Amino acid sequence: MAFSIDAMLPALPEIGAELSPDALNRAQLVVTSLVLGMGVGTFFVGPISDAVGRRPVVIGGTVIYIGAALSAYWVNSLEGLLISRVIMGLGASGARVMSIAIVRDKFEGRQMARITSFVMLVFALVPALAPSLGALIIVGWGWRAVFLSFAIFALVICLWYLLRQPETLHPEYRRPLSFRAMGAALREMAAHPTVRLSTVVQTLCFGMLFSVLSSTQQVFDITFDQGAAFPLWFGAIAVIAASGSVINARLVVRLGMRAMVKGVLVLEIGLSALMILGWLLVPGTVASLALYVLWTASVFFMVGLTIGNLTALALEPMGHIAGIAASALTAIATVGAVLIAVPVGLAFDGTPLPLAIGVLCAAIPALWLTTKIRRDSDG
Repeated sequence: MAFSIDAMLPALPEIGAELSPDALNRAQLVVTSLVLGMGVGTFFVGPISDAVGRRPVVIGGTVIYIGAALSAYWVNSLEGLLISRVIMGLGASGARVMSIAIVRDKFEGRQMARITSFVMLVFALVPALAPSLGALIIVGWGWRAVFLSFAIFALVICLWYLLRQPETLHPEYRRPLSFRAMGAALREMAAHPTVRLSTVVQTLCFGMLFSVLSSTQQVFDITFDQGAAFPLWFGAIAVIAASGSVINARLVVRLGMRAMVKGVLVLEIGLSALMILGWLLVPGTVASLALYVLWTASVFFMVGLTIGNLTALALEPMGHIAGIAASALTAIATVGAVLIAVPVGLAFDGTPLPLAIGVLCAAIPALWLTTKIRRDSDG
C-alpha cells in the first residue's frame, strides 16, 4: 500500500502534463483512486477470508494487483489510468485487511496495539525510500516503468509471505460466506459505541493523511520551488515521522490507547493552527518552508500514534467476527478518507492553506469524538 502510493508522487507532474494538461490538479486522483479501490475491496475480503482462510485472499489479491499494475503501464488516458489504479487498490485490499486480521487472530488489547504499531512503522518508513526509488525509475525508464516495479515488488512480497506466514485462521473457526451473516455483523458493529466512534475517528485521521499525500508534491514543487528535491524532503519527513510508531509501541501498554490518541490529536490541532498562522504572516519564505516540513511530519507522526490504537479499540470487542470487523472498519475509514481528501486536494491554489485548513477541520472533531470512546472493561 505505502509503496503503491509514495513511489507515484514524483510522477504526478509528468502524468498531469501528459494525460491531463488542462487540469493538472486532477493528477492527484492517481493517489486517491488507489485508496478508493482499497476501501471498496475491504468490504468483501474480510468475510471471504473468514470462509476460506487468510492465505487464499492474500494470494488472489496479489494476482489482481499485478494484473492491474501491468494494465496501468499500457493505458494512454487519465481515465484508463485511474480505472487501473482502482483495480490495483482492490487487489491490495486483500493484503491490507489480512495484515490486520492476522494480528487479531494472534493478539488482543494493548498487545495487539503494540504489534499494529510495528505494522504502521513499516508504513511510515517506506515513504523514506519510495519517492526516491520512484524518481530514479522515472529518470531511467519514464513514469510508466513505476508500474512494472509495483508488479515485481508485489510478486516478491507474496512469495515471502507464502514462505514465512502459516495460515492463522484454523478450520474450526471459519464461517460460511453469508450475506445474512455479514449484515448481522455490520449491525452488531454499528450498535457498539466503541466500534462506532473508533471508526469515525480513524476515518478523520486517514482523511488527514491522504489529504497531505495528495497535495504535498504540488506544495513542495509549486509553492516552494522544491520539486527536484521533493523525494529527499519527503524521505526526511518519513524518517522523522516513523518515530511515532516506535513511541506508540513503547508507551501504549503503559499509558493506554485512548490517552495516546487524545494527546497526539491535541498536538496536531496546535501545529495545524500554527501552520495557518505562519503562512498568513510569512508566506513563501524559508521560515514557512521549515514550518510546512514540521507540520507535514506531524501528520505522519499522528498516524503512527492513532491508527493502530483506534484499530485495536474497534476490534477488541469484535474478536468473534475479526475478519468481517476488520473489513468493515478499514473499508469505512478508507472510503470516508477519500471523500475528505479529494476535495481538499482539488482545492490546492498554489499555497498550503487549503491543506492546513482541511487537516485542522478534521482534527478538531476527531479529538472531541475520542473523548467519548469507552471500552467494555470500563464497566
